Amino acid sequence: MEPADGAEAETGANARALPTMKDIAEHVGVSRQLVSLVLRGAEGPSARSRERVLAAAAELGYRPNASARLLRQGSTRTLGIVFSLHNSFQADVVERLFARVAARGYRLATAPIGPGRSTETAVGELMEQRVEALAVFNPEPGIEVLEAARRLVPVVLLGEWADGSGLDTVHVDETAGLRRAVEHLHRLGHRDIAYLGGLGGRVGPDRAAAYRDAMGAAGLAAHVDVVASGFDEEAGAEAARTVLARPQRPTALVCGSDHAAAGALAVLSGAGVRVPEEISVVGFDDNHLAALSYHRLTTVHQDAEEMVEATVEILLARLAEAGASEASPPAVRADGTARGLGGEAVCAEPAPGSGGGAGVHVPRIVATSARLVVRDSTGPRAAGR
Repeated sequence: MEPADGAEAETGANARALPTMKDIAEHVGVSRQLVSLVLRGAEGPSARSRERVLAAAAELGYRPNASARLLRQGSTRTLGIVFSLHNSFQADVVERLFARVAARGYRLATAPIGPGRSTETAVGELMEQRVEALAVFNPEPGIEVLEAARRLVPVVLLGEWADGSGLDTVHVDETAGLRRAVEHLHRLGHRDIAYLGGLGGRVGPDRAAAYRDAMGAAGLAAHVDVVASGFDEEAGAEAARTVLARPQRPTALVCGSDHAAAGALAVLSGAGVRVPEEISVVGFDDNHLAALSYHRLTTVHQDAEEMVEATVEILLARLAEAGASEASPPAVRADGTARGLGGEAVCAEPAPGSGGGAGVHVPRIVATSARLVVRDSTGPRAAGR
């Protein structure tokens, strides 16, 4: 049967539209078995036969099915990622991942999530594609399929802390980023600095906590003001309406994301509130929205390149560990800690998810850098405020 050769295992309309080995054989007037030998580089066919078959394959636009070939070899060389289509930063990371994993000889399988499409569904689909390692942005807690996946392949969480889970994690240093945002506003004379955020998985509360810490470090603990908001534009808009309804407004807003900041800016503009003359606004992410000419948003910059580099290095290191020797666990120092890729100390604890290796699994925790990009949406506190 033809699918046994693997080069034509595709099904559906696309498969019918693509030339097959049978098409090449009919075009040249030879057997399909001869075509298979030529395309696999096997010994036997004459130089003349090879030349004719390869010329016909090129003429017809034949493309071998790499997935089927790799499955026969017991490997897919495919990494998977779960991300939100509606998050510009996550989409930027995925775009960069395609090139980075290809340079290392792998392919990237994507599984987007959104309204009506859960992380559970996305992870399940990737595991059905036999990905060899998995990266997941901000999963909901307690996902059974993710718990099952981490016992089969290396899993890296992206975008949030994973305290106590034993999973490898890559996330931005929210504490440093929000401290820089608050310090910037404080230097401009602001004291009443509200935070629009706190909702949304673990990331929302984590960033709100980082804001509270930053306010305390600036001597502004008495001015802590968290206005409940999620990360999307409408959530930011609703939080801004809450702020505008108050008899006394803050002089600055720090938002949990650039999307939320964009929603807040739209509401402020509609209400005739001038930015930054009356209210300064800071975002978080530095995605494409922040630099738009009608936003010019001051924001905390997440480094997508750092996240991509750390994610690929961790996943490939875990795969190498699993393939090298099940009798060689990661090195753990006498004090019970190990070092992450970026040199940061991480706790060592027994946990599943090492991709099949034995011994103590030491989670790698990488916090990527966060810097403040100052644009036009922040300015000095207005006199008399």
